[in-house]
Amino acid sequence: MAIRINDSQTLFTLLTAHTMYQMKVDEAGVLLHTYYGKKTAVWDYSYRIICEDRGFSGNPYDKGNDRTYSLDALPQEYSSFGSGDYRTSALKVVFPDGSTSCELRFAGAEVRPGKYRIPGLPALYWEEETGAETLKVCMRDTTGQVLVTLYYGVLEELDLITRTAVVENTGKAPICLERVMSTCVDYPGRDWELLTFYGRHVKERTPQRMGLRHGIQSVGSTRGTSSHQQNPFYILCEKTAGEEHGACYGFSLLYSGDFLGEVELDQYDQTRAVLGIHPGNFRYRLKPGESFWAPETAMAYAQEGLGNLSQIYHRAYRKNLCRGKYKTVRRPVMLNSWEGVYFDFTGEKLFAMAKEAASMGIELFVLDDGWFGKRDTDTSGLGDWTVNEEKLGCTLSELSQRIHRLGMKFGIWFEPECVSEDSDLYRAHPDWTLRIPGKAPVRSRYQLVLDFSRQDVRNYIFGRLCSILDNARIEYVKWDFNRSLCDIYSAVLPPEKQGEVAHRYILGLYEVLERLTDRYPDLLLEGCSGGGGRFDAGMLYYAPQSWCSDDTDAIERLTIQYGTSFGYPISAVGSHVSRCPNEQTGRNTPLETRATVAMAGTFGYELDVNQMTGEEKQAVRRQVEEYRSYYPLIQEGCYFRLTDPEYNDGYHAWEFAAEDKSEALLCVVTLKIHPNGPSVLMKLKGLEENSIYLVNHREYPGGVLMEGGIPLPKAKTEYESFRFYIKKIR
Repeated sequence: MAIRINDSQTLFTLLTAHTMYQMKVDEAGVLLHTYYGKKTAVWDYSYRIICEDRGFSGNPYDKGNDRTYSLDALPQEYSSFGSGDYRTSALKVVFPDGSTSCELRFAGAEVRPGKYRIPGLPALYWEEETGAETLKVCMRDTTGQVLVTLYYGVLEELDLITRTAVVENTGKAPICLERVMSTCVDYPGRDWELLTFYGRHVKERTPQRMGLRHGIQSVGSTRGTSSHQQNPFYILCEKTAGEEHGACYGFSLLYSGDFLGEVELDQYDQTRAVLGIHPGNFRYRLKPGESFWAPETAMAYAQEGLGNLSQIYHRAYRKNLCRGKYKTVRRPVMLNSWEGVYFDFTGEKLFAMAKEAASMGIELFVLDDGWFGKRDTDTSGLGDWTVNEEKLGCTLSELSQRIHRLGMKFGIWFEPECVSEDSDLYRAHPDWTLRIPGKAPVRSRYQLVLDFSRQDVRNYIFGRLCSILDNARIEYVKWDFNRSLCDIYSAVLPPEKQGEVAHRYILGLYEVLERLTDRYPDLLLEGCSGGGGRFDAGMLYYAPQSWCSDDTDAIERLTIQYGTSFGYPISAVGSHVSRCPNEQTGRNTPLETRATVAMAGTFGYELDVNQMTGEEKQAVRRQVEEYRSYYPLIQEGCYFRLTDPEYNDGYHAWEFAAEDKSEALLCVVTLKIHPNGPSVLMKLKGLEENSIYLVNHREYPGGVLMEGGIPLPKAKTEYESFRFYIKKIR
């Protein structure tokens, strides 16, 4: 069994293949966190909790004169604000009288087979009859006005434990929730480092690692999206942890809106980690009988380092978060029109691109921005989802048919959540946008945001999308969102519910995405938000891949894709070969290197193929054929980070190895060429020590390749790349 409960129903132990998580109800009814880490014998780990008389740390009234018992020092499973625990909390409730003191006590527990689901929110799933269990733990506020139910999903084979919290108003008057975290874990000790992933537009998910200091260290977003600036995924690890050694804990939030992750080192050198919705734009009102579900957090522990932790998330998200046809079916190699022609195209120009792409083996042609309404620049037309047949010189269906006759699939770009002020939609429904009455709105990219918290807005947009998808053969949709939220106000909600808009917006987005994937189950959906502004686990539930960054420069992409790999699988990374000089950096990079980098993702092209030389077109044919042959290895194999591009200026390397250790692919990109530089031996990973592998027509034992390495050839030019295919022959 994955969940074990002792005879007195007070000790709860959750077991995965290699980890154990434990909590206990103490004599006061408080749910204490006792252990999370390596799987051991099932034992009551509460023996490690030592109570002492702590100055200025209060004592619950029901403990009488016991001054050694204080919530301010105890490791708790779900802390609440105003309870005498002055550390960062998981829950803050404002009661009808304005008070905010909430003390939770254990009220029962039960175990259910299978994995719970969350209404209206993404969650990991488990389809087999065995291998997953759910623990449901109830805690009631001492005044009887709030019931908090903690759900734990235990996925044994995946080595993952998921968490969510449900808060129900069991009183007789409305309450307000000002903070509802999805997870809270307390650790003994201070010897941890925090690894987070910061960035900006066109420079997302750069790893940042730092030791803990006393106080709170946090990451988060109040931009209405998970954002380019921070990511809802962080790692707590031992100071000595590396790719293959050291204890590591991962926290990943399955949510695409505002988030907050905090790690607090307290006065007694204990560490608390919380993750959930950011309270900045959050104030949720619950009437009696109403409930609020927090988003899910996926927690993982790895004793063997950061690489092992990443692979846990990679497997789980590929197999038990992504859904639909393209979870297993090979995704087509695409050509996206954007960097090739931008807004400057006709139907004939697009068809000529598609025809040339088809001759090179490219399988999907994607028409990006500019095909609808009055849309020759990004200043107008957004929201008017009617085909500009005058610009195309034909209907969208006719263009799609012509492209399909080439043997290609056809895809299209949408940005359904935003609207231009210069559009028919905005002129008809200005109140459909997020804007504060009497205040001029904040513009971004010349556009405003539609209020997706409104059902009428969602229904209209969904209807317009269907009118396009139903009248042309379209196998792929890129769903974009090119600004952050501000002026967060809905014209249809009363003042006391305006604090719900940001979260209701995300629920509305998820509803439309769910309806879209239900209606078009064979559609390949790719998420995008100016590139990586909404690259999170929540979106992967609806779209199995996301455009990783608007920065398409291959050398810049090395660091972006490196950071992304810590929490997300390669199969989720939208990556293309773009034109040179690159749009963002002006850098010239060899075509072969651009392909090497793009192969560490979904792989495609974003340039005008008609401007390529004959030699370049032949190279593309080889690249496409090579990628197809490597596809299962790249998309489903174990991914290994062999170097860190931020700290190695000579080269960057990564590897894909099959789960059964039958083959591997080593990829290397030269960064700087140093005259008379040292030779480099690149050690491989994920092979069988005693098996024989073929590399460049030479045979090597797997142990030799992992301990001795492969000699890298000397680069002749800057940014040259190499790909080594390794095959087990006996």
